[in-house]
Amino acid sequence: MILKLAERIQYLRERYGLSQSDLGKKLDVTRSSVNAWENYGAVPSVEKVVKMAEIFHVTSDYIIGLDESLHVDISNLTPEEQEAVLKIVKCISEK
Repeated sequence: MILKLAERIQYLRERYGLSQSDLGKKLDVTRSSVNAWENYGAVPSVEKVVKMAEIFHVTSDYIIGLDESLHVDISNLTPEEQEAVLKIVKCISEK
C-alpha cells in the first residue's frame, strides 16, 4: 500500500503541474515532507490524505491505493460543464 501511496502522490502532483514545494504549501507542510511521502520515507496523516483528495479531485481511497479506478469529482462544475465532460469521456471510451 505504501508503494501505491507514494506513486500516486507523485503522479497526481505532477499531473496538476505542482512542485513538491507547491503541494507542501497547499498542505501546510514542508517540501521535504512531500519528498519523504513520495520516496517511501514517511506516510502522510489522514488529514493530509483527505486534503490531497480535495486538491486533486479524487477519492482518498484512490490516493492510498484501495481503489484502482481514478474518479474525478466534477460536482463543482455547472450542469453544462458536467455534460461536456461526460460527452468527452463517452467519446474516448468508445474508441
